Amino acid sequence: MEVECRNLGTMPYRECWQLQQRLFDGRLSLVGSGDGDAGTVLFVEHPPVFTLGKSGHEENMLLDGGRLEALGAEFIHIDRGGDITFHGPGQTVCYPILDLGRIGIGLRRYVEILEQSVIDTVAGYGIRGERLKGATGVWICNRREDGTPYAWRKICAIGVRASRFVTMHGLALNANTDLNWFSMINPCGFTDKGVTSIERETGRRADMEEVRAALQSNLLRLLGVTEARG
Repeated sequence: MEVECRNLGTMPYRECWQLQQRLFDGRLSLVGSGDGDAGTVLFVEHPPVFTLGKSGHEENMLLDGGRLEALGAEFIHIDRGGDITFHGPGQTVCYPILDLGRIGIGLRRYVEILEQSVIDTVAGYGIRGERLKGATGVWICNRREDGTPYAWRKICAIGVRASRFVTMHGLALNANTDLNWFSMINPCGFTDKGVTSIERETGRRADMEEVRAALQSNLLRLLGVTEARG
């Protein structure tokens, strides 16, 4: 099974959201037809923007509109699951618009694959990514001598929307992201956990194209699909 992969470079959030919606609507119209590939995977960076999911709480945005405008950032209510998160330069964002029925997996397994693709990607930088019960995404932690984890910090946020097993939205992996932006929110609604990046964990800037390519390779491998050519 093939999927199309598009590297969009830098694109404003609303413009990319509209593109996602068009692809999502088009994919829904093909459900059950057996025609074509399994969908499209978008890779993108956004200018600074905070997005709040449909089940989120607006009080997790800690700045008012005037301060946001002064900082050159947007605040947008969107239709994915989850609470508030930040997108911006230095972050690899991935939006798979896929027909899971054609691929042959369910939604829970799909989210596990998104997480594992990031775990495998950051492993290439010597980082141990983990799942945290009750908190979707990929996390990093410290461990005491007895193996007890502490100081949990998120390196990748995940939030998806699905209808008739067609997906949109996806994941945001912090590569070289300016983490000061996250001090302006309660990330994903948490007040007792931190946020990190590949750069913060390794002490060196990551090559963004290298991160994107690794993430794409891991995601397609775990989905059991190949990139459509031509």
